[in-house]
Amino acid sequence: MWCVRTAAINLTKITSQINLSKPASVFRLVNSQANCCRFLSVDVTRIDPRYMSSQAKKRCTDNMTVKKIGTHNGSFHCDEVLACFFLRQLPEYKDAEIIRTRDPAKLAECDIVVDVGGEFDPKKHRYDHHQRTFAESFHSLFPEKPWVTKLSSAGLVYVHFGRQLLARLTQLKEDDRQLEVLFDKLYESFVEEVDAVDNGISQYDGEARYSVSSTLSARVSHLNPCWNSKNQDTEEGFRKAMKMVGEEFLDRLDFYQTSWLPARVVVEEAVKSRHQVDPSGEVLSFTQGGCPWKEHLFSLEEELKVETPIKFVLYPDQNGHWRVQCVPAGLNTFQNRLSLLEEWRGVRDEALSELSGIKDCIFVHAGGFIGGNKTQEGALEMARRTLQAAARSNANGSS
Repeated sequence: MWCVRTAAINLTKITSQINLSKPASVFRLVNSQANCCRFLSVDVTRIDPRYMSSQAKKRCTDNMTVKKIGTHNGSFHCDEVLACFFLRQLPEYKDAEIIRTRDPAKLAECDIVVDVGGEFDPKKHRYDHHQRTFAESFHSLFPEKPWVTKLSSAGLVYVHFGRQLLARLTQLKEDDRQLEVLFDKLYESFVEEVDAVDNGISQYDGEARYSVSSTLSARVSHLNPCWNSKNQDTEEGFRKAMKMVGEEFLDRLDFYQTSWLPARVVVEEAVKSRHQVDPSGEVLSFTQGGCPWKEHLFSLEEELKVETPIKFVLYPDQNGHWRVQCVPAGLNTFQNRLSLLEEWRGVRDEALSELSGIKDCIFVHAGGFIGGNKTQEGALEMARRTLQAAARSNANGSS
């Protein structure tokens, strides 16, 4: 059993646009205090020793043969563990027996095979990536997607079954735009890492400055028996690994659906209504602070084809005052598209109001990336004055 607390976003517009419910088979919602909700998993991995075997067995339930998922035996890795977890969440494989073997005859009896067998053929449900000729990526299989990392068995199963998986776990329909956003995000922020690690693809060129030993793939690897252990049975470790990766995937899905996705809706509404805040279209305003906006803003500008980059974001702080924050030039930089005026930086209160000619100023950070005012109108005016000064400077430079 596992739990995760998720901060509730108090914006009533969101609930009408996003289905935040969870299927009873995955989560049970329990009320709690402090505007939080607790989700408890219910049999998240559906793992039972009776359904784990290196021998191909036939089991019948209601006169139906239980399906078989085939993967290799011996040392296990994060990609096939995650692939098996994904499949177990689907109705057709929820009670499937996992056959861990490299015997071609036994694998041939399986309904679906992952990470072994030397074959990639979705029509036959064969999802191996070790063959020399294999070079598929998300982009090569679906050219509209940008990711070019070579797929592992986890990525192959996710690419082919991910929408169905997420629809079942979130109760969103497969053709829902919000589900497609989640589908992309979970590949980019969860599955792609597993693909890259399994295929030996580095994040960067050159030698790493330090070692990271706590990745999901590393923790799965640590569940294998030690090389000098007397007991080299991997079945128990495989079950533990499948439970672990399943819990982490569901935890990440819960966050993206109940926090990340509602934030995207808020930012999208703000982008679409930005000209009502200022005719320039370069200032966004949120009615509530705390909404994570940067990642969503960059992707939505591209998606909505925003021609003039947005420069400032306004939002209330915990004291009921207003902040004006500069939009950075990128997600991983401290440079701003346009910083607040240099002469304001490091000045506070009355001295700042007198210097700027704007009432109720509170501060401008010495770095110029954020400022404060007692009112929304004052914060907006700080943004406008900065935009006007930049326009004059550009005009003088071009004349």
